[in-house]
Amino acid sequence: VMFEESGGGLVQPGGSLRLSCAAPGFSLDYYAIGWFRQAPGKEREWVSCVSYRDATATYYADYVKGRFAASRDDAKNTVYLQMNSLKPEDTAVYYCAANLERSRCLSPPRSYEFAYWGQGTQVTVSS
Repeated sequence: VMFEESGGGLVQPGGSLRLSCAAPGFSLDYYAIGWFRQAPGKEREWVSCVSYRDATATYYADYVKGRFAASRDDAKNTVYLQMNSLKPEDTAVYYCAANLERSRCLSPPRSYEFAYWGQGTQVTVSS
């Protein structure tokens, strides 16, 4: 199983993008889904986690809180990350993955509990 991220691109500071995360042939039901990112030369870091059937248990890292919004459409088997007010420091490859241990996210999540990483989608914020 490999997740498929899409929706990345080049955007100016202050702009918006909406990322999608799909898992063909794999049901996202019962799994918390995390968004992570990795900038060049840096460690992968957590961005957001969206729980299964518990919208109140959607969490964000401090550096994206108030600007990013994660959601999921279980009927479409897809998870989204709406990114607003983008900053150059948001430039990274963004990944989604499933938490095979939990339906409800921890804050912050334990990255070692996540699996089925995709190849990511590049987000570049630059003028």
